[in-house]
Amino acid sequence: MEPTRGFHVFMRALPHILEARPKARALIIGGNAVSYGKESKETGGYRAMMEREVGDRVDWDRVHFLGRVPYADYQSVIRVSRCHVYLTVPFVLSWSLLECMSMQATIVASDVAPVREVINHGETGLLVDFFDPEGLARQVAEVLARPGDFAHLGPAARARAVAHYDFDTRCLPEHVKRINSLAPRAKPIALSR
Repeated sequence: MEPTRGFHVFMRALPHILEARPKARALIIGGNAVSYGKESKETGGYRAMMEREVGDRVDWDRVHFLGRVPYADYQSVIRVSRCHVYLTVPFVLSWSLLECMSMQATIVASDVAPVREVINHGETGLLVDFFDPEGLARQVAEVLARPGDFAHLGPAARARAVAHYDFDTRCLPEHVKRINSLAPRAKPIALSR
């Protein structure tokens, strides 16, 4: 829950999402510590700061802060979600986006360079302006209102994740190839299972 990962943008979008979709619930996974960027000077961190900012515009009974969860629970949340929001500034792409793609999530993500490497708008997910909470809210509300219209995104996202980022068939062989090219006189590393 930090600005680098768009927590503040999501929280500013949340009142609009909940108003547009009166039965929607928001499940927020993650700790309150900062992994990237500056620590919040606010008591309670960025979460408390944003809770104060959006205040009574949010029905807090429909917002669930799950904290850090075991991996199996994380997977369960992604599987039951109608829409996964992934926000980041132009920064390192998180493993969680590729995980969500591989689990066929319908993803609304920030339109920044690292995300555009894996998501094509309208094909494998939906991209929104990172600095536009209302635009984010409109896109999420649209996905929640008409999930069938976006059902093709999850399978396409999985196909892209498997085709380009599967560990056994793509990533490991590429790493071994690069290692072997750096040490041409050494005995090459071979893959075996």
